[in-house]
Amino acid sequence: MIVKMKHLDLVCVASESESALEKLRQFGAVHLDLSSASGAEVAAARGEAADAEKAVRAILKARESKDYAESLTKIPVEIPEVLKTVAKIDELKSECESLERVIRRYEPYGDFDPVLARELLDRLGDDLKKVVDLPEVLPEQRLSEMQVRLESIKSALFSETARLAAYDEECITARYPELTDKIAFTAAKELVSSQGAVAFVSGWIPVTKVDELRPAVAENGWGVLLRDPAAGETPPTLIQPPALFRPVKALFDGLGVAPAYTESDVSVPFMCYFSLFFAMLVGDGGYGAIMLFLTIVGWIKAGRKPAARSWLVLMTVFSLATVGWGVLSNTWFGASIPACSAWPTVAWLSDPSYHTMMFLCFTIGASHLILARLWNAACMLNSLTCLAQIGWAGVLLCMYWITCGIVGIFQGPIDDAALAALPEAARTLAWIPKTPGWFFPVFGSSIALVFLFSVPVRELKTRGAELGMLPLNIMSALGDIISYVRLFAVGLASVKVAQNFNDMAVGLNMPLWLKVVPMILILLVGHGLNFAMAGLSILVHAVRLNTLEFSNHKGVSWSGYAFSPFRRS
Repeated sequence: MIVKMKHLDLVCVASESESALEKLRQFGAVHLDLSSASGAEVAAARGEAADAEKAVRAILKARESKDYAESLTKIPVEIPEVLKTVAKIDELKSECESLERVIRRYEPYGDFDPVLARELLDRLGDDLKKVVDLPEVLPEQRLSEMQVRLESIKSALFSETARLAAYDEECITARYPELTDKIAFTAAKELVSSQGAVAFVSGWIPVTKVDELRPAVAENGWGVLLRDPAAGETPPTLIQPPALFRPVKALFDGLGVAPAYTESDVSVPFMCYFSLFFAMLVGDGGYGAIMLFLTIVGWIKAGRKPAARSWLVLMTVFSLATVGWGVLSNTWFGASIPACSAWPTVAWLSDPSYHTMMFLCFTIGASHLILARLWNAACMLNSLTCLAQIGWAGVLLCMYWITCGIVGIFQGPIDDAALAALPEAARTLAWIPKTPGWFFPVFGSSIALVFLFSVPVRELKTRGAELGMLPLNIMSALGDIISYVRLFAVGLASVKVAQNFNDMAVGLNMPLWLKVVPMILILLVGHGLNFAMAGLSILVHAVRLNTLEFSNHKGVSWSGYAFSPFRRS
């Protein structure tokens, strides 16, 4: 569910405003709009955090070279010292590049003395200068002296870079939470408004936390005004799914999406269908086993860190779903286990006409979208608009039947009498869609419900044009169901790519002892590339089906912003 919010106005003595903010931060349940702060103090705090990040990146980059990576004894360091070293390295690099350009320019003339050359040029006439091929501007030093100086600069550059690589970046990364908190606190200070001796700040608090705030209000002598959100206000969205599905919040945060405050929490269907989409798009139990192994390693390394727990739970679910799909389809790294080929699920999913896979995809799509419409109807039981949502569920059911008919899933021969009347040549083509008896009554009544109850009578003047879009919306519903075929198409492509790399590796025309190494390389590169493409397809297709097709029918715009309480990192 989406937790209800109260708008909070907190009033305190102006001289105690920073103390009040500190106590609010300790309370850790009030959302302040810190993004609107842009003053000098906030800019300085953000600059300090940027310097810390720059320092850590510079240390890690210096350590990438093999010259500096050998058994370093890390030196404790502060940010200014790192930045000073970085500036020195940049200065030496610039000087080195400039000197190298000068050397390249004057190398063709040899190791001449610039003083003597200048005297010679002064004695030559203008006509003779044009004949003699000498540079117009002479260097300050001999070529040999410049080369010695260049080596000295390179030595100093090596020394400074080695020192930078030896700095202990953990001294800086340990300050990240402190710097983040400093940015937040300075931004919060900027939000505090004052009127004489009184200061006040506004924010949002979940209704479940209001009672916990009251003792702090009484203890500190604050004045507090709590009210419901006013028209036009956009409170932050705090999602509170059932405990079993709470890890999906990490996925929402990773995608940077949140439903609007007035919309529905779709965490449960999102996680269930996303897991199914994940498994079908990867399409290979072998890849799922690799992900499960890596997830187990992650569990071991993470220990009790709560920040990683949600992602590890998600990856465990997604990996197990993928392994389960591999069991059902008997697909393991593009190959199959012969002993499992006779399993009913394997035979059903490996239908050479692909009708069963398309039927499964369309069924998943129809169930996904019909669920959205029936959910809407359940939320609108006190309004006639719920009948329009039931009508849309009926339209989707009919569109599902039509979609399956288009690709030949629900087709069969016409009756014997009509078949006998056809010419011999036409009998093999005499396959027409089977139209069940319920189809036209359900389709007609569903369209009627949508037409009659989508727009309340009192809003016909302002929203009547929506009814004229009904034919296009029905066709759009057909396209939405068809779009779920991507689960089959992308999954099949992944399997075929894996099979082709397997065939390429095994089919090398070499003696066995000679082709072992190239065969392993082909398998590693091929399956590695396919594995990466599977991850990309999940980001594109699994996310789209949930945040676009399903959400459009459910009425979730993902236009909200997540509840982020003012508290220590």
